[in-house]
Amino acid sequence: MSRSLLLRREFAPFFWTQALGAFNDNVFKNVLLLLLTFVAVPRFGWDTGLLNNLAAGLFILPFLLFSAWGGTLADRLDKQVLVRRLKLLELATMTLAAAAVWFEQFLLLLALLFLMGTQSALFGPVKYAILPQHLPRTQLVKGNAWVNLGTFVSILLGTLLAGVLASLGGELARGAIAAALIGVAVMGYLASLAVPAAPSSDPGRVSWQPLAGSIAVLRDSWRHRRIFRGLLGISLFWFLGACYLTQLPAWVRDMVHGQETAVSWLLGAFALGVGGGALLCARLSGGRLELGLVPLGALLIALGGFDFAARPALAGSGTGLPALLLMPGFWRMSLDLALVGVGGGLYIVPLYTLVQVASSDGHRARMIAANNLLNALFMILAALFGILLLTVLELPLSAFFAALAGMALVICLGVVALNPRAVLRLAVFTLMHLFYRLRFRGRSRVPAEGPALVVCNHVSFMDALIIGGACPRPLRFLMDRPIYESPGLSWFFRLAGAIPVDSERRDPGGVRRAMAEVSRALRAGEVVMVFPEGRLTTDGEIHRFRRGVDMILARDAVPVVPAALAGLWGSWTSYCHGRAFSTRPRRFRARVALVFGEPVAPEAADRGTLEERVRALKREADAFLSD
Repeated sequence: MSRSLLLRREFAPFFWTQALGAFNDNVFKNVLLLLLTFVAVPRFGWDTGLLNNLAAGLFILPFLLFSAWGGTLADRLDKQVLVRRLKLLELATMTLAAAAVWFEQFLLLLALLFLMGTQSALFGPVKYAILPQHLPRTQLVKGNAWVNLGTFVSILLGTLLAGVLASLGGELARGAIAAALIGVAVMGYLASLAVPAAPSSDPGRVSWQPLAGSIAVLRDSWRHRRIFRGLLGISLFWFLGACYLTQLPAWVRDMVHGQETAVSWLLGAFALGVGGGALLCARLSGGRLELGLVPLGALLIALGGFDFAARPALAGSGTGLPALLLMPGFWRMSLDLALVGVGGGLYIVPLYTLVQVASSDGHRARMIAANNLLNALFMILAALFGILLLTVLELPLSAFFAALAGMALVICLGVVALNPRAVLRLAVFTLMHLFYRLRFRGRSRVPAEGPALVVCNHVSFMDALIIGGACPRPLRFLMDRPIYESPGLSWFFRLAGAIPVDSERRDPGGVRRAMAEVSRALRAGEVVMVFPEGRLTTDGEIHRFRRGVDMILARDAVPVVPAALAGLWGSWTSYCHGRAFSTRPRRFRARVALVFGEPVAPEAADRGTLEERVRALKREADAFLSD
């Protein structure tokens, strides 16, 4: 698992298959628009606006008609076989497109744009549904990040290559375009031959019912509220992205006063920002589904968008890219769009991963199909939104982009309100990384789903924060009620999902109520963490485990994951130098190790066995710390 994903057969062939497909899509679409604008319109007197809108509609329409069918195909068939058949369809389409370009058959090219949109609509559900079959959950975020990076870089490069090829002129341009379309399609098909098998977990008959099928997948996604929220979040991103990309040429014309090359530059800044944000998301997530990054991404989109909208117009008219690159204002615009892109990468990758892991194997592709349907609808809404603000209300472009930034800020606040614990968890874990040099081992040993109990030695007041941030899944933890009710901190502990417990002497029935809350959490499929010693160590050693673990397991027989911390003894939050917090911090950025052990079956998980496991893991953590 240590090898790069791009060197592994489970991922690399599919990565190149989808990246080459996205590249060819954009070469074809942009070549078509350029040929229609600069060849067909002058020759036949056609209306440019009508043709551009017709082309956009012909590409989006298949997503409304065929996405549901594509999701059903991907759920019912071996995805490897489906990928190869769709790449053959792409090859056939591009062969016809090459002939149409050579003979300048523009109406045929428009029809082929619809066929290419159909191939993309059918390929979309496979694109994200196949990854969970080939990658472990700990690699899924990274896989999605690379897929998004490949997609946006391919969009950028395809757009740039289309401009270069079209600028060659005459037969040379037509020949080069035809060769590129067929050559890239051939490479994509050859890459698909190395994609590993991905058999269906729910094989069966597939029928095509465009309207009924689309309504059915949307209704199915609506029933899974957590998934539907993820789909809605993804579609909002595509709404914002479509608004940005659609109005970028007008911004360059009216505010930058530049040429077409300036559009490509700003598009490149945005696309590379999205790719960089996706990889940053994988880095920050550490193999986990980190939904706390979603509002952070939306916030960056808002900040970049507000600054972009506030940029004044640049001086000049028809200014070339070399001259623009000497203007600080143009660099500020580029950085703003790059920041919007980074925010988009941080925002979109966790949402795609959420849809993948929350969907069952037999329905995952249909959830992706529902996503494609919603994306298409939201992109149509983006066009209507632009018409409303810019044509009907006649607002300036700066107000349009400010409105988009305001929408991103509303999305950020909405996500925080819906899932504050995920945001809090990410913030706490980030702070812990600032205070300590953290090293982890065995985080994948925490079960990916279902209830589990984590037990660990108790060294300092920072233990729960470090373990909570490091755990691949959100967890709840037991803590002393006096600390839980601390003035100024009780809101934090409530938000974090802490479970207060008090001694029977101070609160008769307190332990019983705490055990009942632990039981409710476990029966809801959550992870609960306890310190079986019942108190902080006063000498740095592990003390006898109390009967609380046995009481929990007697009510709920769940797997138990032992863990051990090393490196916190001696910190100012431990009892090493007397009372905790009574001295000034002695060490900053101290090295801390956390090791998770193999899960213990509930029937074998008595407190004596667990104490032995934690002691052994503590020795492992000490050795890990000294490596």
